[in-house]
Amino acid sequence: MWNLPNTLTLMRIAMIPVFIVVYYLPWEWHHFASAAIFGLAALTDWIDGYYARKLDMVTPFGAFLDPVADKLIVVAALVLLLEVHSTPWFALPAIIIIGREIVISALREWMSELGSGQSVAVSTLGKVKTWVQMVAIAILLLAKPEQQALTMIGFSAIYAAAGLTLWSMVYYLKKAWPQLSASDDN
Repeated sequence: MWNLPNTLTLMRIAMIPVFIVVYYLPWEWHHFASAAIFGLAALTDWIDGYYARKLDMVTPFGAFLDPVADKLIVVAALVLLLEVHSTPWFALPAIIIIGREIVISALREWMSELGSGQSVAVSTLGKVKTWVQMVAIAILLLAKPEQQALTMIGFSAIYAAAGLTLWSMVYYLKKAWPQLSASDDN
């Protein structure tokens, strides 16, 4: 259980309170520092996955905790960013992203209970969605309110992430549809 990938995943979770505190520090460079911490956490996601597969260190604990760590840091960042970007234009993609995570987590749990968890295992589309979210959030964390060009790039990226989020949700729901639409008569 205590291998390099799992340790990196636990470190990613431990970075969340540090990230939040740094985000609120009254320092001129808190935007840069919080974006760097978030970026480091995103990088550990890639590194732990790479080493888990490359060195055959995949464990049930890691398979459970890795997606949880991703969701926790993304949701924490979106909540922080909602404070700065308190408009419907940011709230909409944030709710789409958070809502999808709840739906797919519940779907995976339910499908596992049915013994069909592999049919909704993480796909390439899900990985791309995660990385676009991470990049979009890092850009928005980095952008100071007066940096409108960078903020617009971040908004464009978060909308792209929300689009991929919806697409991946539909993808997983379609894969689970036979079980979702099954009759109770069986």
